[in-house]
Amino acid sequence: MKPARDHGGGVDAAIVLYGGERAAWLDLSTGINPQPYPLPEIPAQSWNNLPDHAAAAALEQAARSFWRIPDGCGVLAAPGASALIARLPGLTPPGVVDIPAPTYNEHAAAFSAHGWRQGQDGAQAKVIVHPNNPTGHWYSPADLSASFMVIDESFADVDPARSMVAFADQPGRIVLKSFGKFWGLAGLRLGFAIGPTDLIERLAQMLGPWPVSGPAQVIATAALRDSDWAQATRDRLQRDTDRLDTLMLSAGASLEGGTTLFRLYRVNDAAAWQDRFARHHVWSRIFPYSNTLFRLGLPGPDRWQQLEAAL
Repeated sequence: MKPARDHGGGVDAAIVLYGGERAAWLDLSTGINPQPYPLPEIPAQSWNNLPDHAAAAALEQAARSFWRIPDGCGVLAAPGASALIARLPGLTPPGVVDIPAPTYNEHAAAFSAHGWRQGQDGAQAKVIVHPNNPTGHWYSPADLSASFMVIDESFADVDPARSMVAFADQPGRIVLKSFGKFWGLAGLRLGFAIGPTDLIERLAQMLGPWPVSGPAQVIATAALRDSDWAQATRDRLQRDTDRLDTLMLSAGASLEGGTTLFRLYRVNDAAAWQDRFARHHVWSRIFPYSNTLFRLGLPGPDRWQQLEAAL
């Protein structure tokens, strides 16, 4: 049986049920920063020419510096973390993979597609989403217990001190980074794999030449070099998270977990809460395995009033 693959988003389907124009909807079903990195000027040749080695090298160096990647690691930029997730299980022969649940379901789907089966006893591979989506749980180095480890740090840039990149040079370990979440540019489709050079070189062969567009290279290089923006964003996300928690707890929800990019609440009836929010054109995230878990991202600075009206 194929693993369920539910995701955030899906506002178009919500519009069919609840009406309204797309621009009027507030999509809080994902954990994407609502105040994205400001786009730099993009040279014409980045659009007109194939991505060149100099731009790729600049992006790699910016990534190494920002994430403090060990010298012995390889770094691969890819067209989104999802493109890497789909290929990672092919790096080693199939067997048993441990994927602690609940978590982001694309990992289970990818391993299943490559012939792996899920379990804990005798697992040759393990996936941890760090911090976990949707619970926000942070793991520790003691959890790196399998010979092939995937450490998905798509949301870890909110707290870089907790990153496990320092362990990425050890055999059989791959750390994933997503550019779309913290920098708020999910449509750019950019992700990174960090790990031993042999595994990264094999991943690069799977992706083929020019996996990342020229404009994406320019934008990401500028963003990764902008440490001041990153720190100011962490501070602002924390303030907005505190504001969201205050609103939700006052409305009767209890805090279950999350990060400063999304919050997980427990409510009496998640489907009823989603319906109530949707009638105000606010889209939220609920889960097929729980009737009480309710997840929200953060609204942009001009959309708090719409959220408050839904409450």
